[in-house]
Amino acid sequence: MPRLRGFSYSFLLLAAALALAGSAAAQETAPRVLAVEFSNDINPVTQEYLTDAIERGEREDYDAVVIELDTPGGLDSAMREIIKKELDADVPVVVYVAPPGSRAASAGAFITLAADVAAMAPATNIGSSTPVAVGGGEIPDDLRRKVVNDAAAYARELAETHGRNGDWAEQAVRSASNLGAQEALEQNVVDVVAPDLPTLLEEIDGMRTEPKGFVLNTAGATVDRVEMSLWKRVLDLLVDPNLIVLLMSIGVLGITIEILNPGLILPGTVGVISLIIGLFGLQVLPVSWAGLLLMLLAVGFFGAEAFVPSHGALALAGAISFVVGALMLFDPAGEGYQVSIWVALAVGGTLALVTAIVATKVIRARRAPTKTGREEMVGEIGVVRNAVAPSGLVNVHGEIWKAHTDGEPLAVGEYVRVQGVGEDLVLEVARAEELAAVAASS
Repeated sequence: MPRLRGFSYSFLLLAAALALAGSAAAQETAPRVLAVEFSNDINPVTQEYLTDAIERGEREDYDAVVIELDTPGGLDSAMREIIKKELDADVPVVVYVAPPGSRAASAGAFITLAADVAAMAPATNIGSSTPVAVGGGEIPDDLRRKVVNDAAAYARELAETHGRNGDWAEQAVRSASNLGAQEALEQNVVDVVAPDLPTLLEEIDGMRTEPKGFVLNTAGATVDRVEMSLWKRVLDLLVDPNLIVLLMSIGVLGITIEILNPGLILPGTVGVISLIIGLFGLQVLPVSWAGLLLMLLAVGFFGAEAFVPSHGALALAGAISFVVGALMLFDPAGEGYQVSIWVALAVGGTLALVTAIVATKVIRARRAPTKTGREEMVGEIGVVRNAVAPSGLVNVHGEIWKAHTDGEPLAVGEYVRVQGVGEDLVLEVARAEELAAVAASS
């Protein structure tokens, strides 16, 4: 019996070890999926975030990269870089418009059409890909035809290359067509509609993609999630056109105040920091040189106001140049990447007002008589202490000074006004007639 019991224990231990080994082997062979959360605009910062995530999927041999997309669109240049990475990736890229309530609008629709697998959650939509001008206005007719034809051909090619509805893709550009999830599935715009990520991974398992021919292995996959880092979020915040204009205006104003009032330190420090951060935003976003030159011209006008007595004309010219330059600064730009006209007007008006106030004070200070040294004594009132006839002593500012007069002799107790200061510090004085009249009447 002891031997039998020992044999039973050994058998149980062996079975447990085999089960653990099988479980470990199953875990080692389980598919791995990288889920990338993206709820943002399309810009150079978010472009780098997405392309880096796809590169990580390639580098670490994930079975698929799933981009959980929710975007209103963004910059065309950044969109095309993301699409190039999708098309060139050695790992299946799944774009999943999720969670419910999300959208793949404008540039987001193109990114979805370029995916190896296009999927949507219920209560989401895709489309509205018509190009717009800065500020959301209409593009001039000739340019509009070129831009729309280019975008329509691009959308059709992306859709048809992946076996999807090219006609609808073109209509999304030409007439801003938009579809909900079920309609998009019925019209072969997307491949799958799934309520959540685990369901999506089960449904696309075994699917062969076009045109790369990937066979997806995603059922029961281990999901690793990636989000934008704090640094990327800060950079994304700094590429807001309104914030860039505000930072640059603070920079210009701070430096101008420091130049006109050397030694204040704080305005110059804040100005330099703000200007550097603003210039970073200009480096990231596509900038119109015409807009930038107009803003530099505005800075010149504001600076000249302190040296040229224009009675505010230069400050007004600077404000106009600043507003027009700010509105043109990010041309061409995508949806949401233009300066608000109200922000431009508010900042331009504030700069003009502050510049005019500072310039007025500077000009007044330069025109005011010097109040130090000998010049400080001129015009001061004193009292005769020792008769000035023609020389004597007077009390000015509580001090006894030698004095001289070219007029009538001045008796003790009379009020005098200082006319000048000689080289030997002898005051030139004359009777203060208005004070003498007051003393006589009293």
